[in-house]
Order: sequence, then C-alpha cells, then structure tokens
Amino acid sequence: MTQPAYLRIADDLRQQIVDGRLGPGDRVPSRHQLARDHGVSDRVAVEAVRLLVSEGYVESRSGSGTYVRQRPTVRRLTRSWYREARGRADSPFRADMETQGRAGTWRSSSETSTATPAVAERLGVAEGDPVMRTQYTFLADEQPVMLSTSWEPLALTRGTPVMLPESGPYAGAGVVARMRAIEQTVTLASEVVTARAILADEADVLGEPMGSIVMVIQRTYSGDHPVETADIIVPVDRYELAYVIPVD
Repeated sequence: MTQPAYLRIADDLRQQIVDGRLGPGDRVPSRHQLARDHGVSDRVAVEAVRLLVSEGYVESRSGSGTYVRQRPTVRRLTRSWYREARGRADSPFRADMETQGRAGTWRSSSETSTATPAVAERLGVAEGDPVMRTQYTFLADEQPVMLSTSWEPLALTRGTPVMLPESGPYAGAGVVARMRAIEQTVTLASEVVTARAILADEADVLGEPMGSIVMVIQRTYSGDHPVETADIIVPVDRYELAYVIPVD
C-alpha cells in the first residue's frame, strides 16, 4: 500500500531530525521548496509540516518559518529493586531528583472513587469496589515533569492513618513505608511499561505538544495481595528508564 505523499515527506524530514542532519534551531525547508523537491502541491507540503509540528519535532514561528524544536535534556529515572527492598520512607521520585541535583516535589489531590474493570483486575478486587484515587503532578525545580494516578483499596486503608496518601502522619512517605504502618508488608513491585500519544489534559499540564509520546508505567505494589496500583505518565523526550535488578 502506497503511503500518502505528505506522510512520505514528513518521514523524510523526521529521519533527518533523528539522524542529526537537521539539528535543533535549524530552519526546515519552506513549503514551496518541499513542494518542488518532492513534486507535490504546496498543500501537501503544508500537511507534512503540520504533522511534524503536532508530533513536537518542529515549531512554527510567525513571519519567520518552521524550525527544528529544541528538545529537553533527557534524564534518567532509576527503577531499583535494591531501593524498594530497603523500603526507604522517601518517595522514589524525590530520590531520583536528588541524584540529579534537583528539588523533587509534587502536588496531589485525593478522592474516593470506584474501581474500573482495569483497576479492579490490577488490585484483585471487584469492579465497583471503593478505592482511594490520588492524582499527582510531579515537579522538578518547580516545573511539572510527570504525572501519576494511583488507586488503593479502601477495604484495606479506610479508617487508618494512611487512608489519605498525602495527609496525616505518613504524608509524603512511599507506599512501602505507609503500608508497613498498617501492618501490610510489601514484597513485590511489578511494572508494565507501554507507550501512547499524550492526552490533551496531560499536554496542557506538562507543556508538551499534542502528538508527543509518553511512557505509561503501570506499577503495582503487592504483599499477600495488591495494596496499590498506579499509572505513571512520563514524556519520552525528557526521561529514559533504567532498571536495576538483583541477581542471586
């Protein structure tokens, strides 16, 4: 099946950006030049450039042209089984920011909700069972860098000091430490990593262009049964994941 012309042009420009032949700040050929080079109409060339704008590869400047977008510095997030095993009270995000010399903080809001089919399966509860749903915006040096939504079964936490993850005597502690406070021992952290296009509300909070790709880390903490599950949203142009796994 033959690709539409605008997709072929966009792919050629995208490859030049990925290869470094077009670097950050470089001007992309005008629509007239693209049309001449590829033997297409100006309208087709415009569609190709619009696609790259939506994907975050280039940006248009009024009265000037289109330029390769300056990409953020890619930083590392460490998913460490050693760190989880130590059960430090601090959050993994704050620990990662410390290693980068940045101040890691977050904003959060919690509300009671009910388990969707997907959340129910991950928590080992029934669909519709009550859960505490907490949404996080994580900040590095006061700038939003990633998002997360977590769910905890209220059958486990209701009426305890840890029912609200960010309030009370254990506010801000990691899941392992919080669950230990109600005699729940976490022995396993499992993660499934997928990728998808960013959603509009995520793009607005993170300052990412529509069309950007985000990683989704589906993390679940378990002991005798799951105690928390979360979707962590990470822009791929800002972070890479590094897994540290013990070998016996």
